[in-house]
Amino acid sequence: MTRRAIVDAPGLGKALGPYSRAVWAGDTLFLAGQLGIDPATNKLVEGGAGPETDQIFKGISAVLGAAGLSLANVVKANVYLTDMNNFAAMNKVYETFFEAPYPARTTIGIAALPGGSHVEIEVVATAG
Repeated sequence: MTRRAIVDAPGLGKALGPYSRAVWAGDTLFLAGQLGIDPATNKLVEGGAGPETDQIFKGISAVLGAAGLSLANVVKANVYLTDMNNFAAMNKVYETFFEAPYPARTTIGIAALPGGSHVEIEVVATAG
């Protein structure tokens, strides 16, 4: 299947590398991992995993909105944490953005993320 469109969202600031914010493949939208970057300052929000997760979902929502979708279209999420002790803080915020039936989710502990981020989240959404 070929990519049929690339989606970006105004107000998110410049991507940190040579990648697309999101790519359509058929009726499925694959979003790149989002960090808790404040688009006004282009810096990581302060306060740790909770505030970063909140900012991440604002970014994810903006990208989904630019594609004509919403968080209700998300079917899968991958969460990356630099410290699994931040799971509860991330999860507390995460659950406020979804309602049942929840997307499938994987949470992975990793060594580091760009810019000292504590959390990165990527999602897959479907228009179908």
